[in-house]
Amino acid sequence: QVQLEESGGGLVQPGGSLRLSCAASGSYFNTYVMGWYRQAPGKQRELVAIITNDGTSYADSVKGRFTISRDNAKNTVYLQMNILKPEDTAVYYCNALVINKLYWGQGTQVTVSS
Repeated sequence: QVQLEESGGGLVQPGGSLRLSCAASGSYFNTYVMGWYRQAPGKQRELVAIITNDGTSYADSVKGRFTISRDNAKNTVYLQMNILKPEDTAVYYCNALVINKLYWGQGTQVTVSS
């Protein structure tokens, strides 16, 4: 069983930045495929970014603005979000793929509004 805990959400003005963190349990974090997803009201959950030890991948809507990274020594994955837009408003969820099993965090709210 892997537990995930997100933090770092909040209210930010358009053009601003936030950094989300997701702390994971387990002894083999360096083998987990980690991702960030988001779900806006009335919409389906969508992939934002994913990171493995081989590289990263991003949704087209966030390329050039968001950066996913990981610190294997701290069992933590980050999502640096810059140039935030109102359409980035959503609940952001951390996800871990561990030996073909998916785990989810509880989510953290990000609201972009003036």
